[in-house]
Amino acid sequence: MNLTLAEAEKILSANFAPWVLELGLSVQELSERGAVLRLPWSDRLAREGGALSGQALMAAADTATVIAVSAARGAFVPMTTVQQSTSFQRAVTEANVTVEAVLTKLGRRMAFADITMTAEGSEEIAARASAVYALLG
Repeated sequence: MNLTLAEAEKILSANFAPWVLELGLSVQELSERGAVLRLPWSDRLAREGGALSGQALMAAADTATVIAVSAARGAFVPMTTVQQSTSFQRAVTEANVTVEAVLTKLGRRMAFADITMTAEGSEEIAARASAVYALLG
């Protein structure tokens, strides 16, 4: 069963905390093994010095992975983050961010993903994350 963009947006709005929704993430693409979300630039998400905060990028990576797992499964299933490791490679200033989560393994009880975050208009990766999720349902 393929998940539509509208269904993915509904998963986003129905299953995340209000502060995550305030990031303004939107689902751009779905595939059998991944998802691409857009994190819009906001001065509210910038830290001193004008760069996008790492916390916002980490939350976006986490959220994109949930959408990627849901797309692969064809529907939302309860899951929890077991591990997430993020490396920040360059600052993002005044640019939207493309967040691409690719599932590297999807089992019955565990999911593994690699996530890249790139400022729009740049080919250089701003941050990279790896995540492991326990699937609860």
